[in-house]
Amino acid sequence: MRAPLTPPGGTTGPASRGSAAVLLAGFLLVACAMRAPLTGVGPVLPVLSADTGLSATAAGALTSLPLLAFAVSSLVVPRVAARCGTRPTLVLALFLLVLGALLRWVPGVVPLFAGTAVVGVAIAVANVLMPALARDDFPRRIPLLTSTYVVLMQVVASVSSGVAVPLARELPGGWRSALAVWAVPALVGGLLWLPLVRRRGTAPTAPRARAPWGSPLAWAVTAFLAAQSVVFYVLLSWLATIVHDRSGADATAAGVLLSVMQVAGVAGSLLVPLAAGRTVTRTRRAALGSTALTLLGLVLLLAAPGAATVAVVVAGLGMGGSVVLALASVSARAADGPTAVALSGMAQAVGYLAAAAGPVLAGALHAASGGWTLPLAVLVVVCAGQLVAARLAGRDALVRSPAAGPAGDARGRA
Repeated sequence: MRAPLTPPGGTTGPASRGSAAVLLAGFLLVACAMRAPLTGVGPVLPVLSADTGLSATAAGALTSLPLLAFAVSSLVVPRVAARCGTRPTLVLALFLLVLGALLRWVPGVVPLFAGTAVVGVAIAVANVLMPALARDDFPRRIPLLTSTYVVLMQVVASVSSGVAVPLARELPGGWRSALAVWAVPALVGGLLWLPLVRRRGTAPTAPRARAPWGSPLAWAVTAFLAAQSVVFYVLLSWLATIVHDRSGADATAAGVLLSVMQVAGVAGSLLVPLAAGRTVTRTRRAALGSTALTLLGLVLLLAAPGAATVAVVVAGLGMGGSVVLALASVSARAADGPTAVALSGMAQAVGYLAAAAGPVLAGALHAASGGWTLPLAVLVVVCAGQLVAARLAGRDALVRSPAAGPAGDARGRA
C-alpha cells in the first residue's frame, strides 16, 4: 500500500473550518508579498538610476542584494523561530517587509539600499517558514497548497512588473510610491496572522532543530532546490540575450519569449498537484517528469536555436512544476515542524547562494567562450544533476534533525 504524502507526527490540520479559512487567507497574502516588492524594481530601474545617480554597477548590486540577503538570512531563521515561535516570527517578517518598503520611499541612496536589504531579509524569513507552516497546518495538502502559493506568487510578481512604470507615472512620489505600494499585502497579512499568533500562543512549541548537514536526504532536497534555482535565475537573466544572439530574433521578440517562459511556468505549477497526487511514488514521478521537461527544453535551446519558442515553453512548464515539488519536498521530507524550519533554512541558504552565483558565472562563461554554447551546456549538466537529486529527494524517508530526534535519515511515511 502506498504511503500518503503526509508527514508523521504532524497535526491533522487547523482545528476548525473557520481557522482553516483564516490560515489559507494568510498563506495567500504572504504569497502576494513575497516577490512583488522585488520584481517591480527592474522596470523602473532606468528612472531610479537617473534620479539617484546610481552607476550601472550599483544598479546591478541593488537587484542582486535581495538574493544575497536570502542566502545569508536563511540559516538564522530556525534559531529565531525556535526562540519566538514560527507564527510570531512570520508576523515579524511581514512587518519587517513593510518597514523595508517604507525605507525605500525615503529619499537618498542609503535608505534605498537599506530598505532593499531589509525587504530581502524579511522575504527570506517568510520563505524559510512557509514550508514548515504548510507541514504543520495542512499536512495532507502540501503539494496543492505549495502549488497555489507558488502560482499566486508568480502572478502577483508579473503584475508588479507590468504596472510598475504606469504606477510610477501616476502616483505622487513616482517610482518610490510604485515600489512602496506592495507593502500593502504584507501589512494586511501581518494583521491577519496576529490573532492566529494569540490563539496558539507566542512560546515555541518544540525545541530548535539544527540544520541537518549530515543527512544525505537533506542534501538531496537541497540539491534539488539549488539546481532548480540556478536554471531558473540563469534563464531569467540571460534568456532574452541568448535568443537574440543565437537565433537573430529582435529584442522585442526575445523579450516576449521571456514572458512566455514565465506564463508556461505558471501553467506547470498549476498542473503539478494533479500529477503528484498524495503518494510518495506519484510525487517522485512528477518531480522526475518536470525535471525531464526542463532538461529537454534546455537541450532544444542548445541544439536547435530556431526552435527557441518550443524550447522555452517546454522548459517553462518543467521549471514551474519543479519549483513546486522542490519546495514541497522540504515540507514532506521533514520529520517534524522544527526540522522543516531547519531543512528549509539549509536548502534555501544553499539554493539562493547558487542562484546568485549562476547568472554571474553564465555571463563569465559567455565572455570567455565568445558564445552561449558553453553556458547552455553547463546548464544542461546542472539540470541533469537536478534529475538525480529529484530522484533521491523523492525517497520514502524522513530527515530528522540532530536536535529533534535520531541523527540522519529515518525510514517512514512521508
